[in-house]
Order: sequence, then structure tokens, then C-alpha cells
Amino acid sequence: MHSFLLAFIGGLLLGIAVIGYLYVNGRIAGVSGLLAQAINPETLTKTPAIWFLLGLFITPFFFHYFYTPEIKINSNPYVLILAGLFVGFGTRMGSGCTSGHGICGLSRLSKRSLIATTMFMLAGFITVYVIRHVLGVNQ
Repeated sequence: MHSFLLAFIGGLLLGIAVIGYLYVNGRIAGVSGLLAQAINPETLTKTPAIWFLLGLFITPFFFHYFYTPEIKINSNPYVLILAGLFVGFGTRMGSGCTSGHGICGLSRLSKRSLIATTMFMLAGFITVYVIRHVLGVNQ
């Protein structure tokens, strides 16, 4: 199956999931907000967030069972962990993550989400350019 078709199907399923979560639960399906709900002992028993997150975690294993793409990660694991920590820190600073702002917020035509998503993308472009072309780090 072509990668563009897989990306289209993945995006379509993600869109259906976040719309369904919004209509069923009345809440936006931003992953950082869902994670905050799932780890908060006060809201853990009252939120379906854990099920949504569990689905995000388990689905790639089902996908891998039926379709095994060749994925090779060349990055240093410590760099990936550090990047994840920076993303988590930025998520708190930006009052939401790329899924909350980029998928849910933009689909609701939120100006705040448009600005946040533009800043996320711009920061990513600049970071990749500086690391790869200025510092010369390729992995």
C-alpha cells in the first residue's frame, strides 16, 4: 500500500476519532489534556481519556500485525528522550499540544490554535534547519 494512502487513512481515522470524542464527551481530544486527565487521581474515574489514550497506544500494534512497513530510526535514543521532554515542556507553556491545537482547534476555526500551530511548525522548521545545516548534526 502506498505511503500517501496510509497517511490519508490514518488522518481520516484520527479525524473521526477526535470528532467522535468531542461529540460524545464534549471535550477536545488533545493528547496532553487527555494525559493530564488520565494521571490525575481526581478525574481518573470520571474521564474516558484513559480509553482514548489506550487506543492510541494499542492501535500501532494492531497495524503492525496486519502491515509491516520498513521503519528505521537512526536517531540517538537519548536525543529522542530529550526531544520528548522538550515537547512536554512546550506543551505546558503553549497551553496545549499539536493534536489539541492542530487537529481539534483548527477544525473549530480557533484563532488561538492557528497561532499556536503556526508557532509549533515554525519552531520545528527552525530547529531542524539549525541542527542539520548550522550545527551539521544529521542524526
